[in-house]
Amino acid sequence: MTTSVLFVCLGNICRSPMAEAALRQECARAGKTMIIDSAGIRDWHTGNPPDDRAQAVAARYGAPIDHLSARPVRVADFRTFDHIIAMDNDNLSNLKSMAPSDGSAKLSLFLDLLEGRNGQDVIDPYYEADEAFETTWADVVAGAKALIAKLS
Repeated sequence: MTTSVLFVCLGNICRSPMAEAALRQECARAGKTMIIDSAGIRDWHTGNPPDDRAQAVAARYGAPIDHLSARPVRVADFRTFDHIIAMDNDNLSNLKSMAPSDGSAKLSLFLDLLEGRNGQDVIDPYYEADEAFETTWADVVAGAKALIAKLS
């Protein structure tokens, strides 16, 4: 059975699509197959591509995300995915309040996968300088590697 993972951030235009791309890339490197998607808590950007700066960083590392489009989290996601992974504590809190009683997805915080990072948020680079997208990329790659190790 193939593991399925949904990454969630606020608007699905920065962190979660970057995490989706990083996990896809790390799965390819490790020869693993997973169902991977991303979504946002809010529907502000539905149908839009990821932020240009997120696209630039992901492309620079060989993991283009220009084909992705934002979507909100759906109630069905809690039944469809094995793991729903939040980029920050606010996202995780929102996911917990949205989860239906019959949802089977395991909810978690992404950086909890990394030793010494328990409880920390993946920074939201949207309102930051361009360099923040590099920091976010480094975090999502490290998290993707740790997730593969944990699920293997």
